[in-house]
Amino acid sequence: MSSSNGWTGPVLVTGTDTEVGKTVVTAAIAAAAQAAGLRVAVVKPGQTGTATGDPGDVDSVTRLAAPLTGRTLASYPDPLAPLAAARVAELEPLELYTAVDAVREEADKHDLVLVEGAGGLLVPMGLRPSGEPWTVADLAVSLGAPAVVVARAGLGTLNHTALTLEALERRAIPAGVVIGAWPAEPELVHWLNLSDLVPNLLGAVPMGAGAMDPGVFRRSAPGWLTPALYGVLDDWRAWAEEIS
Repeated sequence: MSSSNGWTGPVLVTGTDTEVGKTVVTAAIAAAAQAAGLRVAVVKPGQTGTATGDPGDVDSVTRLAAPLTGRTLASYPDPLAPLAAARVAELEPLELYTAVDAVREEADKHDLVLVEGAGGLLVPMGLRPSGEPWTVADLAVSLGAPAVVVARAGLGTLNHTALTLEALERRAIPAGVVIGAWPAEPELVHWLNLSDLVPNLLGAVPMGAGAMDPGVFRRSAPGWLTPALYGVLDDWRAWAEEIS
């Protein structure tokens, strides 16, 4: 059964930028939620860079966390923002309400649907019926979904995180932050950033977690997340002392 304290329904996973750890954080949330007994789906509206032959983000999440359902709505060969990638490849851009309907369809069959964006919050994902671009923020508004903001641990993260949280707050989207890659040997800047982020912090995933054995990853994930994301981390001071 799902916890009364944890987020359910559609939840957007976005980031302060690209390559901040969204996919591994999505996998960690999926693993923790499934360990708590939830039925979990992961939806990737727009996957880009498929020409490289590397596994897609849903493939990576499936390997690490084995959610009940993994679904990619649109794929494009070039490693660009999804709307730009669609244009370059002369492929149909993803329409906003196609994405909304797909996520709602999975929400009818699952307790938690993690929707992993591409890049940051305002990256153009596709087109509205009007022909105007839409973003992950627009998808969150349309779904009435909260957002997990994945942030870096190091220098520059406070500004990027504050800007992203402010953009979400202006749209009345509830949000929290997960550090996507906490270093094995944190420096002063990491500890200071952690202190500033704690009021909004929902978790911190260790650097290199994506390379873990999947069984170890699934057992470890609840310890990286707070109860809002089905983890057991409830005291950041104790966590910091243990890590240090």
